[in-house]
Amino acid sequence: MEPEKRMDKRIRVDLNLEQNPISPFESLSEEVLFLILDLLNSNPLDRKSFSLVSRSFYKLESCHRRWLTPLRLDLLPSILTRYSSISHLNLTLCSRLTDVTLASIASLLSSSLRSINLSGSRSYTHKGIECLAEKCFNLEEIDVSIRVDLGDEVAAAIGKMVKMERVNMGRCKKVTDLGIGCIAAGCPNLKLLCVKGCVGVTDLGVKLVAVKCRKLQSLDVSFTMITKKCLPAIMQLPNLEEFCMTGCLGIDNKAFVNLKQGCNSLQALDMSNCEHMTDSGVLSILQKCPNLYHLNLASCSSVNVSILSGLKSMCKLGSIKLDGCKVTASGLKSLSNSCISLKELSLSKCPGVTDEGISVIMAKHKDLVKLDVTCCRYITDESLSAITSSCTSLVSLRMESCTKLSSEGFRLIGQHCPKLEELDLTDNDLDDEGLRSLANCHNLVSLKIGICLRITDNGLIPIGQSCPRLRELDLYRAIGITDKGVSAIADGCPHLEMINMAYCTNISDESLKFLSKCSKLCIVEIRGCLQVSSVGISVIAAGCRLLSKLDVKKCCEVNDAAMFSLARYSHNLCQIHLSYCSVTDAGLLALACLGSLRNVTMLHLSGVSPKGLATALLMCHGLTKVKMHSSFKSSIPRALIEHVESRGCSFHWMYKPFQVDFESSELWKQQSHDLFVE
Repeated sequence: MEPEKRMDKRIRVDLNLEQNPISPFESLSEEVLFLILDLLNSNPLDRKSFSLVSRSFYKLESCHRRWLTPLRLDLLPSILTRYSSISHLNLTLCSRLTDVTLASIASLLSSSLRSINLSGSRSYTHKGIECLAEKCFNLEEIDVSIRVDLGDEVAAAIGKMVKMERVNMGRCKKVTDLGIGCIAAGCPNLKLLCVKGCVGVTDLGVKLVAVKCRKLQSLDVSFTMITKKCLPAIMQLPNLEEFCMTGCLGIDNKAFVNLKQGCNSLQALDMSNCEHMTDSGVLSILQKCPNLYHLNLASCSSVNVSILSGLKSMCKLGSIKLDGCKVTASGLKSLSNSCISLKELSLSKCPGVTDEGISVIMAKHKDLVKLDVTCCRYITDESLSAITSSCTSLVSLRMESCTKLSSEGFRLIGQHCPKLEELDLTDNDLDDEGLRSLANCHNLVSLKIGICLRITDNGLIPIGQSCPRLRELDLYRAIGITDKGVSAIADGCPHLEMINMAYCTNISDESLKFLSKCSKLCIVEIRGCLQVSSVGISVIAAGCRLLSKLDVKKCCEVNDAAMFSLARYSHNLCQIHLSYCSVTDAGLLALACLGSLRNVTMLHLSGVSPKGLATALLMCHGLTKVKMHSSFKSSIPRALIEHVESRGCSFHWMYKPFQVDFESSELWKQQSHDLFVE
């Protein structure tokens, strides 16, 4: 009887299959499905849902994926077995990366891998890079930056990658001219090279690159020991478009004055923090590079009227950064008569900027799309009137800490600059009327109005109703904002990705419940919000599955229940600040189960014991940075600390006295202004 029953069951199943029509999804061609997958790249959860539709969808999603950022190294072999067509591999979240792992990657992705990012990863050596060079013959881009212990052997291994086009070795302090020479000799197709902070690199290495790599388009030699000797070779590069030499103290006026040849292809030049350059040197290089579009002279003491007047010949110059320079009204007047193509101007922290200079610039350059006057504390509503009446096509405006601007002046922004996408009015006298006027800027993507103590829900609600593209909102210490205002933002801004409500003391769990509808939200900062509890955090964790950064410092009602919810739902959480919370060993152990966790700050957690902390540290394999109170240092075994450090984690031992209360926003703002004046 048993065989007959099994046969009957099979027959019934077969009959059901014959009666049920084929799923409409199965009739779609691979080309159509690939087009659908192209539209799902912004949200990894969407791709996951797609792959779970059917076996064929699962297989197609595996074949389609080209970019991968793994969180757990132990799962990497199985992941790469499934995703065998990966061309761009980002391993920056894998702090401890061994040569064995790189060898495995090289074997599994030998023909498909085009780009690999190892920035900040530790433990691998030149042997791992040699495996990539030997097997990944199509590799075109590699980033090994922020590894101060890497030397010439790694550079020599990279030099064996004959198709290599882009190399980033920033802050590899042990690399010398010998290693750079290997790259120059072995990578003739090199288009980008960054040796920023490689203090062992001198003129010899850079000249070798300039002679051998004629296709080079971008070169960054910032904070190296180069002098004028290598500049002639650099200027002879026929395709060079970007040249950055920030903080090169060996470069002086003679370096450029004596140059016989310029670089016609150069479009972007960064000379910021070059302390030994004066006007003659700057003018000389500008005359030899007639096609410059972007010029960065930030923190150059040499910027004066003669340099700004000399920009007259730079008819293609569209972007200038003069941050921190001693620019005067007469200098800005000279600038106004130059650079007819100017689109972007940055005058951040320039103490000499006044209404006179701003008015002259605005009158002559009405096509500006980006303007930064951060901390220009002497400009008034006269400047704001000139900016808004002349530059109506502004896309980005940064005016943080322009303390002489009045609340009435800010209303002009919304009235005259409807194309704004980025606006920073942090630490200003903005009120509700001015904030309401900004609702006319329907294209706003980023709005920073922190430390604006006069704004309330009445001003914020219109923003939520009129700015549906908003992705970033900074309300730091905006004490007049309550749950009602946040509700309007949550309802009207479905693309919100970041919100800062730190020290908004009227915010409660209700705000987090509203925000849980914003599925793209990944950064939430609510430190000092005393009404927020584990209830709100749990709702955010369940609703915002992309959450990657969370700051709940001084949220005393946040306890283990919140940690349990984060452990269950927030599998993308990389960074969390827990100081002064009510978390105990149980909550910390739950949090340690998150394979994505990289950065944790936990000071004054009275419910956490040395034993619980030690166990959590052992469990959390992906940690790269931990900040703890120095009192724990003696209670955790030294061997355990060394073990965790060997996995790629750095400890920062802090000594900060316990603070029961924090200063009011008004007092904090006054003290910060007093500090600036001093």
